[in-house]
Amino acid sequence: MPRRLTALLALLLLAACTGGGDGTPDQADEERPGTIVVASGRDVTGSNGVRQRLIDAWNRAQQEAGSEYQARLVELPGSADEQRSQLLGALQSGSARYDVVNLDVTWVPEFAEAGLVRALPDDLVDADVIDPVAGTARWDGKVYAVPFNSDVGLLYYRIDLLRKAGVEKPYVPEGFTWEQLRGRIATLGKKLDAADYVNGWTTQLAPYEGRTVNAVEAFATAVPGLRLVDEDGRYTGGVEELRRGVKELTRRVDQAYISPSAGKQDETESTSEFAAGRTAFLRAWPSAYPTLYRVFGDRLGVASLPGRAVLGGQNLAVTTTSERARKATELIRFLTGRQSERCLLEAGFAATRASAFGRSARCPAEISATPAPSPTGEADEVPRGDDGRPGFPDGKLKEALERAVHRPRTPLYGAFTQTLITQLGPLVEGGSADDEELARRLDEALRRALPG
Repeated sequence: MPRRLTALLALLLLAACTGGGDGTPDQADEERPGTIVVASGRDVTGSNGVRQRLIDAWNRAQQEAGSEYQARLVELPGSADEQRSQLLGALQSGSARYDVVNLDVTWVPEFAEAGLVRALPDDLVDADVIDPVAGTARWDGKVYAVPFNSDVGLLYYRIDLLRKAGVEKPYVPEGFTWEQLRGRIATLGKKLDAADYVNGWTTQLAPYEGRTVNAVEAFATAVPGLRLVDEDGRYTGGVEELRRGVKELTRRVDQAYISPSAGKQDETESTSEFAAGRTAFLRAWPSAYPTLYRVFGDRLGVASLPGRAVLGGQNLAVTTTSERARKATELIRFLTGRQSERCLLEAGFAATRASAFGRSARCPAEISATPAPSPTGEADEVPRGDDGRPGFPDGKLKEALERAVHRPRTPLYGAFTQTLITQLGPLVEGGSADDEELARRLDEALRRALPG
């Protein structure tokens, strides 16, 4: 496939600004023993989290085998957007010698198209990897980044508030819709007083990636099979599709149902509001479960998100500048293997492999025996089933992953998400907008951001 001219021009300009030549580093000719540096965002399972424990396990095996290699995890500070900028700048300028980078699933086309990560063996993504998750690994027909841990939006709810309002079981039945959610919120408003209940639901609508995630979930629910870009990452949407999506998002941000603070909230702030006790529903990732269970215990319910949920997660890639590419690939094979994925699941991540959810799967004692503290430093009090998995049933999480939808896959994803965040500002911050006019303006802006 030919490189997209617009993407290359943007990348060349960035490289010129950072002193990185043409933005495509030469690959190392020979393998050099030493430390494999893995750059990643923060591990939500806490200090001494499961990612570090997996790397420690690989290091022990290397030491026992007399290997000249070890791996070291470097956690990058800041938000996901800030981490992306750090990685792009470091790899293009050569200011940091990373061998393996942990990429958000939306970054893979950009890093691959820029020549910053290497193509990897196809068998690293086999039939055991859950289908939508496997789709995040490839660009231009090649595997560039192997799914490490996944993510998907879930619906958290207050069982005790619903029960007090007279709602009968099941509080959130199979096939629960957004219209039914609005009905539940209306019931709560009629039956409960302000001492128990204030807001129907909350989510992440601040001007960052959370707003994009919520918008794509609304759009994909309103337009089944929606694809805003083609396989080359070029914009293929239209005003009518966007109008239907905007109309659905408008219903979700109706101020009669949503928290008035949602337009300023990220993951931490929305989870904190829900944990404060007077909001009935929350859209959040699986990583919120341990924190919320410690607050509510058996009063907390978890279900699949109504409609379509967006797929999140991170994938591991080998940089083109790595002098230890062969061994780095071996490390990725270990970190994304069946046993490691089970360990990630037991620690609270959404695993990428179907086998990790099986009853016979186990995380080795030397990795799971030292539980990581929560991000707040508290003891892990989340109940565990016979299989050791904390929280809600594995099957519910696996089913949500299998039904999840991708955000647009394009090397210009940064331009896409910034356009969506900006154009949807008046709607999510004000609670209403002219659907037709907003869809028209959004379509025009996306055509400028994603030529094609």
